[in-house]
Amino acid sequence: MTASLMLTVETSLVTLLLHLAAGISAGYFFTCKRNLVISVADTIITLPLVFPPIATGFLLLMLLGRNGVIGAPLSAVGQEIIFSKSGVFIASFIAGLPLVCKSVQAAVEGMNPSLVEAAWTLGKNRFQTYRSVVLPTISRALIAGLILSMGRSLGEVGITLILGGNIIGKTETVSLAVYNAVFEGNFEKAAVLSLMLGVVSILLFYALRKFSRS
Repeated sequence: MTASLMLTVETSLVTLLLHLAAGISAGYFFTCKRNLVISVADTIITLPLVFPPIATGFLLLMLLGRNGVIGAPLSAVGQEIIFSKSGVFIASFIAGLPLVCKSVQAAVEGMNPSLVEAAWTLGKNRFQTYRSVVLPTISRALIAGLILSMGRSLGEVGITLILGGNIIGKTETVSLAVYNAVFEGNFEKAAVLSLMLGVVSILLFYALRKFSRS
């Protein structure tokens, strides 16, 4: 149980940093003129919201496995993603990514365009405009998206099961520990772990509501 808790905490911290970077980057690209690249990226980012987690995990397995387009070159230099912590981190990141990016996208699209135009008129380039005008404006949406994505990532099972391999003591998160405990018939352990996840989820929900009202 201790190993599962430690891995879950570590995964949450790593995923939070990755989502923060992704959210800031997404905000910048969504301020650019809509083009084919941005449309394709938007579609790929949104897929985990509507695609079954197990199927998403399988697609990632095909890409990141030893024979995959991405996994094969990495495997050749001794870097394995599947059945490792890296696989767990990627699963958590993919699961929560749409919630961050879509929150930021909605905030960008809801901005008053005159703010950006004013910055351009004053001689600011695109990066300066984003840093000084857009980012402060969408910061609340970004934080809300991070809270939502953390809650989603904590409950992730399907993608993690495929990429991480559910190896007890190595790639077993708390959510997977609940899954394993149920199959073992250890309902007491499953109840305790579920209660822990429930408490964290309630705290995240409370933080989101308080943040939204402030």
